[in-house]
Amino acid sequence: MYKQKLCMALSTQFGLPSDELIVLLKKTGFDGFAIDSSDRKTDAAHLVEIGKRENMIIQSLHAPFNKSDDMWFEGELGDVALKELLENIELCAKLEIPVMVSHTFIGFDNDNIPTQLGIERYGALTKRAGELGVTLALENTEGEEYFDALMNAFRSEKSVGFCWDTGHELCYNRGRNLMADYGDRLVATHLNDNLGVRDFDGKITYIDDLHLLPFDGISDWNAIAERLAASPFDGPLTFELNTVSKPGRHENDKYAAMPVEGYIAEAYARACRVAALYIKAKEAIK
Repeated sequence: MYKQKLCMALSTQFGLPSDELIVLLKKTGFDGFAIDSSDRKTDAAHLVEIGKRENMIIQSLHAPFNKSDDMWFEGELGDVALKELLENIELCAKLEIPVMVSHTFIGFDNDNIPTQLGIERYGALTKRAGELGVTLALENTEGEEYFDALMNAFRSEKSVGFCWDTGHELCYNRGRNLMADYGDRLVATHLNDNLGVRDFDGKITYIDDLHLLPFDGISDWNAIAERLAASPFDGPLTFELNTVSKPGRHENDKYAAMPVEGYIAEAYARACRVAALYIKAKEAIK
């Protein structure tokens, strides 16, 4: 898009092999993509090769996250989790992927008390990221106390930044303005829409995390654009979207029913709308 690079996070939900999806994203108008390695089955090297062939930006690699809670507790499981994240940092350096996105916790049944051991483990990850020239982007998810603890512990580390997931902010973070706290350290975005917390009494579950197309939920995209524009961030806008509904929900069903070409075209149109608001907000600040 004129004046703004746009990227899409790859997903098996779209129903195309990732190499074909990359080509479709390019034809549709996207400038780059983010690699999702959370399932541990992704051939990142192959995807980088295709991205370079198509002259696309490889914006980031999303590390596996289902061991994130283990990082905080005593025992071998935590050591295994750290080893895996270190391997992914090494992979980013080898493939020249500038950013690795990492969750800081997973789950809802916890005491929300970050531990010194967890900070030390992430400290080892941060140190290695700095040595290799890779930026570790910590993403806001559930367990925001752990996220806050790490963002504060490594505030002075240039190798640690913030990956802002706008949908997570509405559900997992109950609408808290995370850009007010960490916008000066923004290094990556996961832009998507959401309906907030469904339960009347405020109980949050993973089925609240919908990853809808922008403007299909309750997000204030004018405010999102203004918050982005107020930050020093100048990278590509990356969208992380789902076409498969969470169990017992049907909000994403309409996406799954669309031909993949039509869905990606619609995603690009929505991304352009967001980018136009962002460009307008930046120009208003000048």
